[in-house]
Amino acid sequence: MKRPSENDISTISRDSLLTLEAYARIRTTHKPQVIAHRRLRSVRLGEHVTVQFEDERTVRRQIQEMLYIEKIFDEDGIQGEIDAYLPLVPDGSNWKATMLIEFPDAHERKRELARLIGVEDRMFVEVEGHPRVHAIADEDLDRENDETSAVHFLRFEFSQPIAQAIRVGAAVKLGCDHRNYPAHPWIELPRFLRRPVGVSQTGGV
Repeated sequence: MKRPSENDISTISRDSLLTLEAYARIRTTHKPQVIAHRRLRSVRLGEHVTVQFEDERTVRRQIQEMLYIEKIFDEDGIQGEIDAYLPLVPDGSNWKATMLIEFPDAHERKRELARLIGVEDRMFVEVEGHPRVHAIADEDLDRENDETSAVHFLRFEFSQPIAQAIRVGAAVKLGCDHRNYPAHPWIELPRFLRRPVGVSQTGGV
């Protein structure tokens, strides 16, 4: 099996994935590491929104999991899963993330999702000294008209000046300016989210 290089911009291919049998052998034992890695890349925004920043490792695991659950082993099926999930990997000038909107009560969830239509478009990253970068959300996906989805896929695309400011340690704010969910907490982003543009998709920018 080909091992991904730290400097590759696209590292997930059919021959870099584990077979179903090999993945089954490590699936349970590696689960605590997977959960810990996902938790490390997750940011809670207010009481009901979690943003999980994706990298090559999280997307690779998701592909392996889908292949395992669906028992997909033919080349076309494997490639189909790769093609579906690969756009979630940061490609050198952006951060990509999965946004989860969580309300435990089903009735409250339905009511609030109706109030939060368009919230995914109002998510932003603000780097000190620069204008807000709002998310490009759910590219190529159909949207509901009467309520927002509980899961969204976000891309924050950075200009070179903003990427440079991130690299050198400028303060970064992740927030939301939707009228029904204003949330602007200052957060200290993990070091791996500040890697140079184009160096490693495992850390995005």
